[in-house]
Amino acid sequence: VQVVESGGGLVQAGGSLRLSCVASGRTLGGYAMGWFRQISGKEREFVAAISWSGDYQYYGDSLEGRFTISRDNYKDTAYLQMNDLEPEDTAVYYCAAQPLTTPSVVITSASDYDYWGQGTQVTVSS
Repeated sequence: VQVVESGGGLVQAGGSLRLSCVASGRTLGGYAMGWFRQISGKEREFVAAISWSGDYQYYGDSLEGRFTISRDNYKDTAYLQMNDLEPEDTAVYYCAAQPLTTPSVVITSASDYDYWGQGTQVTVSS
């Protein structure tokens, strides 16, 4: 399974970015997918996760409302739309995928994901 993120960059506070994540590889079912972020020297933080079906989403504390996770299963792609960005959102954002046969499962713990992307830097300037 390969996981590839894209879409990071530099944006001013109050701006928006959309991250994309493609998961590819053979699986009996589909992939639960999630986004995490990590600031240098700190633990990886849960951002958002979505079920294989796309019907269920969970968000990290205080992020719902500014961040939206979605997916397009025809493209095997998950998205993280980030609006009203703040300097505190500056981090490396990682996408994770976990093959599942249950379409409604959402995974919010980093330790439950086996496959990770390389990360994409998001920098929000004040």
